[in-house]
Amino acid sequence: MAKISEKEAQSAIDKVVAALRKDKKANEELGQLKQVNNILGFGSPQKGKIAVRFNASFQKGGKGLSSIPLPFGLGQSNKSEGRGTMVGQVKASVNEQTGKVMECSVFRDLGYGRAFNLKV
Repeated sequence: MAKISEKEAQSAIDKVVAALRKDKKANEELGQLKQVNNILGFGSPQKGKIAVRFNASFQKGGKGLSSIPLPFGLGQSNKSEGRGTMVGQVKASVNEQTGKVMECSVFRDLGYGRAFNLKV
């Protein structure tokens, strides 16, 4: 097994994030990928393959803003509340030479619910 540096893993995560943001089906089913929350692990299980696992926030519809009234009848605040946000665990493999995403799954509900498989 080959050692993977943190820089190589970050590059692979960036490729996976770009693929998920670009895919219409992923945006439909999961929502727009907003951010990577934390990296759970990375490595190289096979020669030429980088495996990554991380948590990411997806937001579907809505702005995630609260409608808290402001004092003195000044309207409503635009305070972000994070509504409509789902955190899913992303498990993906990227080709080390080409940087192409080979497989990608997003597990919702801590892996107990349905999983979304990205078509590559």
